[in-house]
Amino acid sequence: MDVSRPPIWLMKTEPEKYSYADLVRDGRTTWDGVRNNQAALYLKAMRIGELALIYHSRTELAVVGVARIVREAFTDPTDAAGRFVAVDIAPDWALAKPVPLQDLRANAALAGMAMFRQFRLSVSPVTPEESRVILAMADASRR
Repeated sequence: MDVSRPPIWLMKTEPEKYSYADLVRDGRTTWDGVRNNQAALYLKAMRIGELALIYHSRTELAVVGVARIVREAFTDPTDAAGRFVAVDIAPDWALAKPVPLQDLRANAALAGMAMFRQFRLSVSPVTPEESRVILAMADASRR
């Protein structure tokens, strides 16, 4: 784990539709379908090489892995109006132990996380300190 360059994004996905295991299997995917203006601004701010925590929403409710941004914002191919953007991501490493939402909420160091202020956003920033805490909770190591 490179703690000098911690993940700075959190990206939510419904694992029954597209899980971290699917990303590992595919090796790369387009992160599309985001229709919230604030989340779209976050996608536009992403840069190649930055990392993102992947959070399984709806059923698992846990941070499960880390992905890397491999293509910066481009017009979302699923948006006929051409208003929204997508990015491409690739898997970086699976967390040694998923970090459940209840553990995230219980950790005082994470109380100010953007995902708790705007829980419905599918993409949000994570501070370097927050990402270090989450990775420590997962006992994260590249395997």
